[in-house]
Amino acid sequence: MKQNRVSEFALSVLSVVEHVGLAVVTLATISAMVGEVDLMWTAGKATLADLLLMFLYLEILAMVGLYYKSGKLPVRFPIYIAIVALARFLVLDLKNLDVWQIIGVTGGVLLLTLAVLTIRYGHVKYRYGDDE
Repeated sequence: MKQNRVSEFALSVLSVVEHVGLAVVTLATISAMVGEVDLMWTAGKATLADLLLMFLYLEILAMVGLYYKSGKLPVRFPIYIAIVALARFLVLDLKNLDVWQIIGVTGGVLLLTLAVLTIRYGHVKYRYGDDE
């Protein structure tokens, strides 16, 4: 009986920490978005770098929203964010990269894409039970 109370208390504490962490991530992302919009407004233009950064912020907010809806965090979302981040890096710094760095970044995007395809294939081919 005492073990159950300790486990329930530990789960409650972890749940609170989890929700506080998600709130911090959400508020920090919104703050960063507002700052980025302010920079675009001040500059009077939106560059490709700005737009790609806004997509990164939106992906983070979508990931938090999905977690609140389902209680689960699909591993694909951080991979999508990493793909967009690498694409943004490649687009913005293309002039400063040598051939091997470009190959490395594009290879990273390819590996992440293959990881997403593998995960999706596994979800379709080997479905989870409802209790998992």
